[in-house]
Amino acid sequence: MLEIDRVSKAFGAKTALDGVSFAVRPGEVFGLVGSSGAGKTTTMRIALGVLAADSGEVRLDGRPVTDETRAQIGYLPEERGLYPRMKVFDQLVYLAELHGLSTNEAYGAAELWVARFGLGPWRTEAAQKLSLGNRQRVQLAAALVHNPAVLVLDEPFSGLDPLVVDVLSKVLREKASAGASVLFSSHQLDLVERLCDRVGIIRDGRMVAVGTVDELTRDAARRLVVTAPGARPGWAATVPGARVLEGHGATTVLELSPSADDQAVLAAALATGPVTEFSHRRRTLSELFHDAVATPEGPR
Repeated sequence: MLEIDRVSKAFGAKTALDGVSFAVRPGEVFGLVGSSGAGKTTTMRIALGVLAADSGEVRLDGRPVTDETRAQIGYLPEERGLYPRMKVFDQLVYLAELHGLSTNEAYGAAELWVARFGLGPWRTEAAQKLSLGNRQRVQLAAALVHNPAVLVLDEPFSGLDPLVVDVLSKVLREKASAGASVLFSSHQLDLVERLCDRVGIIRDGRMVAVGTVDELTRDAARRLVVTAPGARPGWAATVPGARVLEGHGATTVLELSPSADDQAVLAAALATGPVTEFSHRRRTLSELFHDAVATPEGPR
């Protein structure tokens, strides 16, 4: 298990992280989401020991991360780090050996990931000659080639075509199913919602929400969709705890506070005439994320 425990970091007068805490469990895919500059990359660099925290601690299986335990982690940095003149296959073999694999094991692992990410046609090419998307494929293979117990991936889907996105999504789920702890950041919230067991939302260096997508969206403010063909605009304004979010013709989308009674909304709608739709709508992760990063108090 990878634990980030009350980690803080400042760069001069700028507080990058303020008491950030979360854990990535074995067999879990954890998505870290936030706006640019929220603290995602700083968190990952501290987790790897690339940066030192001002306070707090990073632990792997209950122990501080050391050079020895760091060899169990596969890391995809935000700023990609391939050797530009080294051939793709040779590069993967070399990095596997650096992580402790024997030469035979390194060759076998390199063959596996070259095939998995469709890099065969470029295996003898220098990294600097590859397209941006293919360099990203090689970087992903480099993070996986030593069969790490923990994966820390900073924007791994950036620059990938849809076919490789599907391959990587499958790989991450396979690694988690085999017991690995997988942490990745992404701005592609549809992928986060689809892939992750749990999600952490970070805003201005603070964690404002952590949980499964179901937990986060279920606990957020409820939304109702009501279609009342005979209702006039503003019909829901007098219902306690109800706030109109959208209105499209006869359809109104309302947000209810935790204490609001949806039956009071239904009664108000029926008072205007027939009601042809009355349904609850679970909020999406994108909507929750928007609220979390737009309001100081976090998700509503």
